[in-house]
Amino acid sequence: MSGENHQDGKNRFRRSPTGPSVAPPRTQIDPPPALPVRAARYRRSYWSVAIFVLLICGIGIRAYRDLSRPDAWDYWKDQYGSPSLTSSLVPKLDLDGAAQGRRALSIKGEIGPAAAKWFRDRLDEAHLVAGDVILMSSPGGDLNQAAIMGEVIRSRALVTAVGIADAAGHVKPSYCASACVLVYAGGKTRFGVPGSGLGVHRFTTTKAIDDPVTEAQKIAGAVLGYMTKMGVSSSIVQAMSETKEIRWLAPKEALAMNLITDPIGKR
Repeated sequence: MSGENHQDGKNRFRRSPTGPSVAPPRTQIDPPPALPVRAARYRRSYWSVAIFVLLICGIGIRAYRDLSRPDAWDYWKDQYGSPSLTSSLVPKLDLDGAAQGRRALSIKGEIGPAAAKWFRDRLDEAHLVAGDVILMSSPGGDLNQAAIMGEVIRSRALVTAVGIADAAGHVKPSYCASACVLVYAGGKTRFGVPGSGLGVHRFTTTKAIDDPVTEAQKIAGAVLGYMTKMGVSSSIVQAMSETKEIRWLAPKEALAMNLITDPIGKR
């Protein structure tokens, strides 16, 4: 039998003259084209750069908004640059028999616009416990920050005193004036160190305001509320309102106002 070609639809078979039919050769299927690796990598790099730029822009916008606020630069400088307050840890305080052997954190300097956060950080580092001492020496500063510092002192059941400590922990007299008095008032117990001064005066604002009288009344009301909460007599606000200059309270006055609660050396 001679070989012949047979076509059925689209399939074509060749019959062998001496054997079974033979299937046609398989059509070779080309592999899928390779992915454009370079293009994919380029797209990933593009999105990484885009996200990075957006993050930088967001941070820049936030920083601009923060710095555009009044006194924002002073806050940033006080928090991240050169804090206006300094501190030192006193392992064993010698306070003429009071709080004998207690740990103390000695604070010196002006109360700046970021003092409260700085103060919290120093307290956390010092690991003070209830009954330990905050020893202060300051001419005052930011009223709001001082009130927050006083609240922190009260919340941790710390005690306060005015003075500076030498290397041996002996306390020498110093002074605490203006906003510093609010920090001092935060103490659960407030020691009166002989020779140290507590100075008060009328608080004012440095911001431009339309009604200075109303603003002064608001400040006085806030100070009164704070001092009352801390257990200090309202007569201290009257003493503050009498003068723009620092008025140094006599020890008996401070004791009568309950500003000093434990006069050292007179127990």
